Amino acid sequence: MKRVFVFLTLSTTVAAFATHAQTTTGESVSVSNLEAPARTFFPHNWVRGYTDFSVAPSHNEPDLGRCMFPQPANAGGTASMCTAYARYLYSGYIEFQPMGRTLARHFFLFFEPKFSFGRNIPQLTYTASMAPIAYDRSIGIGFQLPRNFELRATQHQVDWLGRYGRSLGTADLHTNGSYGLYATFGVRWSFGGYGRQGAPTAY
Repeated sequence: MKRVFVFLTLSTTVAAFATHAQTTTGESVSVSNLEAPARTFFPHNWVRGYTDFSVAPSHNEPDLGRCMFPQPANAGGTASMCTAYARYLYSGYIEFQPMGRTLARHFFLFFEPKFSFGRNIPQLTYTASMAPIAYDRSIGIGFQLPRNFELRATQHQVDWLGRYGRSLGTADLHTNGSYGLYATFGVRWSFGGYGRQGAPTAY
């Protein structure tokens, strides 16, 4: 019993010391961050974002809205050229906020690309092919507001890749891609600290 008591006492003491050390370090970092003003050009983390690679299992392929489903009988069945059901998705998001001071520090540019690859026809053929299908992208400008709000202007477009640049037979809907070409003006609200870790201090 004494050994257990001694062990618990030592463990508690070590844990308390470690917590105190982390708190002290965090406070010193915060103080140093407050003391060091942001650079006018290219402040810390002025470029930030993420990349993502996803694989869709069979019978779950994303439909890019290019091909009829079910396909007409004269489309060729498994030999149909219209196979715009993706197996792989490679995407990302990147923000550029090159100004660290003045009102300009609230402005940022963003770019969100997505590439689709595959060669599948639901209920007919499923492959592991990485044939290019489409390049879907959004690009725009934003302005940071107080309380984690942002104003955003976005332009979206889809470019068909490879053989999808031409007509693919009777199953081809000849669409201009998922959601097509559009522009939007919107407001975004982030909460719980999401998206604010790398951004320069705005307000």
